[in-house]
Amino acid sequence: MSVTLERLRALKREAGGHAPPPAAPVAVAVHPAIVESPCAGDPTAPPPAALEVRTPPITTPAPRAATSIEALRRLLGVRERPAVALRPHGPVDRHVPGEEIAPGLFYVEERVPLPPPDAPVPLAFARRDDAVDPHALLFFDTETTGLAGGTGTRAFMVGAADWHDGGLRVRQLTIATLAAEDAMLRTFAGWLRPGTVLSSYNGRCYDAPLLKTRYRLARQPCPVAPLDHVDLLFPTRRRYRGVWENCRLATVERELLRIVREDDLPGSEAPAAWLAYLRGGSARNLRRVLAHNRQDVITLARLLLRLAEA
Repeated sequence: MSVTLERLRALKREAGGHAPPPAAPVAVAVHPAIVESPCAGDPTAPPPAALEVRTPPITTPAPRAATSIEALRRLLGVRERPAVALRPHGPVDRHVPGEEIAPGLFYVEERVPLPPPDAPVPLAFARRDDAVDPHALLFFDTETTGLAGGTGTRAFMVGAADWHDGGLRVRQLTIATLAAEDAMLRTFAGWLRPGTVLSSYNGRCYDAPLLKTRYRLARQPCPVAPLDHVDLLFPTRRRYRGVWENCRLATVERELLRIVREDDLPGSEAPAAWLAYLRGGSARNLRRVLAHNRQDVITLARLLLRLAEA
């Protein structure tokens, strides 16, 4: 027997209720013994059939698709930048001037036409009563990996100037590898004698202590500690403080010696130039550091003569 949805609605109205809204039919199987057919006494009636009740189908939401990385980037407004391949413009300039006298250690020597004084140089400008033989003087300057000092700071370049054979001899040492530091320290020690008088610009407070530390860490005898030292910074400050804007060596060159450097690399950029070379970069700025160091030691010799004359 079949019971249609219209029949169910009619029964609902007769019972005083409200008919449910029309919906899609759904088949429900009912056992024949439970529902009595209205034509049970009629032999020509068809056999009992399954009861069909049509109800709305139950719809389940589709599973949410997994959020992709691209969708997240769109939500965040992030766009992936395409990788740009760096095209080398040619071979990297790795030329370090000088002769490689040890693995990674380069040596440069030059003669400057600056004759030595004919007599010992009086040190009255340094508040000393003695005089020094000009051939005993060694003007030196270092280029280091930083200004903080301590065991983590090392000198990668040492420049020195002395009067030799009627002129000013300029010698410079540059290390191109960390392992060459020991050779540089031994070479610089060979330039010093027991009677050598060191001269620098703030070297008593910075350069000399730094070299002492590096000799100690390298387990080499320190040749700097027992030597006499004339620091030109302090007499320059006493004489020109308040006259010039500052007493930096570049100011001394410009105001007193009338020297103007061209294409000079500031000393503050020297550490970056050397570290960039160690990482495989160009040696161009390292050569500029070498030129800066050369001018420094030449300026020290000229400055000492001017202070002694004054």
